[in-house]
Amino acid sequence: KLHPLSKSEVPPDYEHHDPEQKQIYRFVRTLFSAAQLTAECAIVTLVYLERLLTYAEIDICPGNWKRIVLGAILLASKVWDDQAVWNVDYCQILKDITVEDMNELERQFLELLQFNINVPSSVYAKYYFDLRSLSETNNLSFPLEPLSRDKAQKLEAISRLCDDRYKDVRRAARKRSASTDNLCGIRWVPAILS
Repeated sequence: KLHPLSKSEVPPDYEHHDPEQKQIYRFVRTLFSAAQLTAECAIVTLVYLERLLTYAEIDICPGNWKRIVLGAILLASKVWDDQAVWNVDYCQILKDITVEDMNELERQFLELLQFNINVPSSVYAKYYFDLRSLSETNNLSFPLEPLSRDKAQKLEAISRLCDDRYKDVRRAARKRSASTDNLCGIRWVPAILS
């Protein structure tokens, strides 16, 4: 079996070993480069990743990390970048995923985030300075400039706009999950991770 991104042979136990830092970097770099995403989008992606881990109480493991990262990047690109990448565009980058799968990934990711996609400038600033400090500690370059006042206002406005846009989806998801929870008596967590 060939790996869809690198086109190299996939070891049989691929899903059972934690990915190396280089593998994660290549995956993220491939998406950011092909979709022409900004460094600011990377920070918003990180916000969403940490939110997901907190809200959904899930672990990132060898079998799910790519879908989790892809879901965070997909959402961040729609919230942050002026020219958002459409789900179909990611299908052109990742040949083994369908538009329907991308749509479902986005929907499930939003549900697991409890539709909290708002990124206040103070949260962005915290992540920015944490990353900057981490890069300095490890002697890495950090070329990204702090968020300007205009960009901070833009980020908050876009976050609110996207939040409004997803209200109908949120209502439908609540109805669906409430009726499902009442039937089975346990909380179902979508498997965006497989």
